[in-house]
Amino acid sequence: MSRLPNLPVGDSSFESIRRDNQLYVDKTSHIHRMVDQGKYYFLSRPRRFGKSLTVSTLRCLFEGRRELFEGLWIAEHGEWDWQKHPVILLDFNGISHETPDILKAGLSRNLEMLARRYDLTSDATLLKDRFKELIVALHEKTGQKVVILVDEYDKPLIDHLGKGEAELSIAKDNRDTLKQFFGLIKEGDVTRALRFVFITGVSKFSRVSIFSELNNLTDLTMSRHYAEMLGYTQDELETVFAEYVARFARETGQTAQEIWDMLRLMYNGYRFSEKDVRVYNPFSVLGALQEQAFRNYWFETGTPTFLINLLREQNWYLPRIENMQATTMLFSTYDLEQLQPEALLFQTGYVTIKDIDEDLHIFDYPNQEVKTSFLEMLLHSCTQGLPEPSRFMLLSKHLRREDLAAFMDTVTAIFKDLAYTLETNRDEAYFHTVFYLMVSASGVDARSEVLTCDGRIDLVMHVGERIYIIEFKCNQSADTALAQIKDKGYAQAYRGLGKQIFLLGINFDTQKRNVSEWKTKEDGLG
Repeated sequence: MSRLPNLPVGDSSFESIRRDNQLYVDKTSHIHRMVDQGKYYFLSRPRRFGKSLTVSTLRCLFEGRRELFEGLWIAEHGEWDWQKHPVILLDFNGISHETPDILKAGLSRNLEMLARRYDLTSDATLLKDRFKELIVALHEKTGQKVVILVDEYDKPLIDHLGKGEAELSIAKDNRDTLKQFFGLIKEGDVTRALRFVFITGVSKFSRVSIFSELNNLTDLTMSRHYAEMLGYTQDELETVFAEYVARFARETGQTAQEIWDMLRLMYNGYRFSEKDVRVYNPFSVLGALQEQAFRNYWFETGTPTFLINLLREQNWYLPRIENMQATTMLFSTYDLEQLQPEALLFQTGYVTIKDIDEDLHIFDYPNQEVKTSFLEMLLHSCTQGLPEPSRFMLLSKHLRREDLAAFMDTVTAIFKDLAYTLETNRDEAYFHTVFYLMVSASGVDARSEVLTCDGRIDLVMHVGERIYIIEFKCNQSADTALAQIKDKGYAQAYRGLGKQIFLLGINFDTQKRNVSEWKTKEDGLG
């Protein structure tokens, strides 16, 4: 069998990928369209989705390096002029930002290195003036207009979130520094010297913050025309990686269809516009095909500590994540003064658009990788990691064996471990949250806050050929919980699935801090 080319896992350099003959999903038609139709652009996407690779591709294009694009759409059909332009690349992954002064010093050093590359000097002392002089001088020296590419612009902000008021203050001061720095791009002398501007990052702050002065940016974040520009579509995956999937199947003793199904379950599902197009997480797909194993590759590269801390600080009701609903205004941008969990969850990639009803967007986890990993982290945060992880795994084991009594005994034992070690309000929301997290982290397909015509089901668990419809109560009774399930007709929507349906009422005692009573009935019996 001939050797397959390497996969560029973790490599953000377009030049390296093409030089080393690695596989590359051709997105250059999207890039050509963007450059052809405008001048100033902004795009936000979750980490590891190809933002840096896009920036690197743009740099090579504007440097006129046609040899790197042989065989790609833009070289064959794009009618690119291949003129060499001076490129200013600012990668905030490599710019220190521990304080505003350090951020300014880091920007200043980057500008100085760029100037030396073109044998330019500057007498300006202010950062903004130095940036302006560099742009104008590059244009005058080369006779070509300047390209500005900015990668991870928001890193000096989000790295300070969820760490207390002092760090939040640093984030705000860094924001003001960036606002002044980027604001000069709209000035007349600078505008005339520019060919193209592309700014990208994980988050999208509102226009009144960093980019209030640069109000001519075209935002591609939710554009239907660029929904597929980052991430892999199903067609791209099947066209480019079919041979890898076949080898994966052969060497693991599975069928190719089983591999395709697992890739879809684990890594597909992201939607970035009103256009109903789903894309795969490219980093995880490449990891799975390279290692021939399905793991949580994307989640393992960085944990969302600031997001977890924010959810805890705001006492945000975690079961709301599934079927979370928000307007475009609420989830599409955010401000440091009023951080919205809905916006952060979407922009960082932990939820995605499930459906759209006019301006109301409905969200859910994009795939199994994100759901399992994120819920495990949330559970660890809520319980401070007290119970042994193996005990959570018993929950799914008992349900698969149809042993509900053993399942509830394990639930009660876990809550007992937590009863006097965590200082927190023990209300129905707390018990519901921990119950939902522990069963989901065990691998059970659990759905929280399920809407029906007559109300909202607290929790639905799908386990093999059984469905459990659960209602929680505090300081009442299991009978009261069962009565609500029956009175509201919660089981009606599941009766056509050909599965056994069980109604489960659970009552928590806030004094005992544990389950005080539970009862179950099979749907339609008594």
